[in-house]
Amino acid sequence: MSNEYKLSDYLLDVVKYMGANDIFGVPGDYNLQFLDHITHRSDMKWIGNANELNASYMADGYAREKGFSTFVTTFGVGELSAINGLSGSIAENVPVLEIVGAPTDSVQRNGSLVHHTFGDHDFDRFEKAHRQLGIKVERLNRENAINQINDIAQYIYQTKKPAYLILPTNLVEMKVNISLKNDIPNIFNKTAHKSENSFEDIASAIDNSERPVIVMGHEVDRFNIFDAIKQFSLNNNIPLLDLGLGKGNIDESFKNFVGTYNGEISDEKINRYVENADTVILIGAKLTDSVTGGFTQQFAEKDTIMLSYQNASIYGKNVSADYDFINVINELANTKLHLSLPDVKVQIDSDVTPSDNMLKQDFYDKAMRQFISGNNTLVAEQGTSFFGLASQKLTKGAKFFGQPLWGSIGYAFPAALGNQIANKDRRVVLSTGEGSLQLTIQDFGLAFREHLKPIVFVINNNGYTVERVIHGMNEPYNDVPQLDYELIPKAFGAKDSDYDFINVSTENQLFEAMNKANHEEDKLVVIQVNMGMKDTPEQLTKTAKAFAEQNK
Repeated sequence: MSNEYKLSDYLLDVVKYMGANDIFGVPGDYNLQFLDHITHRSDMKWIGNANELNASYMADGYAREKGFSTFVTTFGVGELSAINGLSGSIAENVPVLEIVGAPTDSVQRNGSLVHHTFGDHDFDRFEKAHRQLGIKVERLNRENAINQINDIAQYIYQTKKPAYLILPTNLVEMKVNISLKNDIPNIFNKTAHKSENSFEDIASAIDNSERPVIVMGHEVDRFNIFDAIKQFSLNNNIPLLDLGLGKGNIDESFKNFVGTYNGEISDEKINRYVENADTVILIGAKLTDSVTGGFTQQFAEKDTIMLSYQNASIYGKNVSADYDFINVINELANTKLHLSLPDVKVQIDSDVTPSDNMLKQDFYDKAMRQFISGNNTLVAEQGTSFFGLASQKLTKGAKFFGQPLWGSIGYAFPAALGNQIANKDRRVVLSTGEGSLQLTIQDFGLAFREHLKPIVFVINNNGYTVERVIHGMNEPYNDVPQLDYELIPKAFGAKDSDYDFINVSTENQLFEAMNKANHEEDKLVVIQVNMGMKDTPEQLTKTAKAFAEQNK
């Protein structure tokens, strides 16, 4: 490659500055020249995926650890394969950039009948599809490409939402001034906004309440504001809860942290804090059906002070126009109100002791809580894993995520691998069902190629259990093929020294497998967990009933 500085180099320098050291994706002829610019760098690595959907999931998991990620697809066939994963990122505010290699400007202007199109001369339809989904879109052009890249980078940085960038092949090698590289930090210099009026209104409303509680959502993690909220809670002795959509980089060992709230189906002691509150301070949250027990939250708009990135309201009334989310949260951190609240009494979860009993979901969930250490990130697939594990309190330093809003089955396996790539110093623990795993199982090959060492718990309970509970307990459409997971690693290229496979059916076997996996830090460990077809977490059973009612 030439030593000249090209547009591709500038784009990758921006991506690198934003925190993406690894780029996911699948090669296609419209992006191959661009991929050369990745693979020829010494400070960046190309991570080729089995398919584009997995790439989008993996980028999502990477961004949840690093704060940003990038993946590359080719025009049409590649981007449409990935659009489901990118949609999940927009639903749950995950900052991911998709770069799409596209035909040249002249081919598109001429409407040539080239491959990866519908053969109808229309090159805009895929871009329009992404715009329709509310995804930020930029199609690079020769005259304004640098400004377009800067604009999309600034958008992702400020909103923590995904974006989509189209790179025509004729612009890949376009020469640009190398001095532009020095200006990259200036893209992210955000002017501080004063929020005096809105802050005073919010603080006054909280000060006038008698029994406030704080309920945190996903934006707390995305904007890295937990420490500020924690300080506000400490200064004023306000009880703190989180939602399943937002449970993650939050210290659940914090002395004022009560637990994870899930509407009426939460633990009684957690519910009591919300039931007795006269004001719920909802920070960076979406009250979705999956994390409110099917919309059974015990508070209404008239009881809520709602603070999020886009807007804020006090008991249903919008706050002053000078509102700035981050600024208000930081101001609250330094605020001592006139509240007189008793010490928060936190529930202590009791440990379980294994026996030779057959494994049940409830025991598995509590055993996982004991197993997860401060150096683990627990990833839970939507279904039995998420609903059983989201309510478990995490030890100090431990992290957690799932995808309860978008809820695309198969997401968790590649997302867990992406998360592991983002931080090799932590060990990812995945809990997934065999039904979900079959959708994205292809990237076991990537896991072994990249020498990843997560612990993968595969719950084998004969099918789509979450769907069975909602409808069709014994219907064949909820059955899945029964795979031999002991053979999977070798089928995807693993050597004997790369992995361990453990099959468990009893409580004692599960504890033994967990202990063994902890000592096998140099291996990817697959633990097949066999449980009954109708055995489900209590929170899933209750939420599924609400889902079933919604579908009538």
